Amino acid sequence: MSDIPFNEYDSRVDLDISLAREIASALELAIAERGAASLAVSGGKTPTGMFQQLRQMRIDWDKVWITLVDDRWLPLDHADSNERLVRENLLKYQVEAAHFVSLHCDAATPEAGRDEIDARIAAIPQPFDVIVLGMGEDGHTASLFPCAAETPAALSPADPRRIVAVNPTTAPYGRISLTLPAIASARNVLVHLAGASKKSVFNAAMAGKQLPIAQVLAAASGTRRVYWAE
Repeated sequence: MSDIPFNEYDSRVDLDISLAREIASALELAIAERGAASLAVSGGKTPTGMFQQLRQMRIDWDKVWITLVDDRWLPLDHADSNERLVRENLLKYQVEAAHFVSLHCDAATPEAGRDEIDARIAAIPQPFDVIVLGMGEDGHTASLFPCAAETPAALSPADPRRIVAVNPTTAPYGRISLTLPAIASARNVLVHLAGASKKSVFNAAMAGKQLPIAQVLAAASGTRRVYWAE
């Protein structure tokens, strides 16, 4: 997968600005060509600065659908909720006009809520125009953990599902996640990484091609780019 551009930046601020501009440009193109745009983002600490840059981009946010690549099955006010992170850092000011689709519902477990979430995701314009992925130290992306029993099926290109419930053994909480087919069909799959250890893990994953991040990128049919800063 040496054909995937690996963009390196001198600072995380430079990375955040460049990635936000790339996302905004892709969304603007989608709106111009199809009248609407769709974006799925990741949680965690890495994208916070990028969200704050993206929310300054002046595009027609009322024509944009936004959701998460994955989330922990937690109350929305929980400190570890990805939705809380997105609401606090991205869905502010002009971006409040966007159509946000939550990956959470009142079901007790992600398994019980999966069908409802899947129906919501099905209503978003697809394929996604932009999906922004992160990556864990174990090579997982979205909530497709190498340790989870549900991951092999969700990584199958033949899996008809858009949404899967995941229960990792090496991380807390049940999760809800997009599957490989839902991610790989996106017009733009952008990977956002920070830190030397993440770069090392990513390079090893690309060489071995067995970890989820490598499998997802190998299956992606659109533009693929990696954005990294120390």
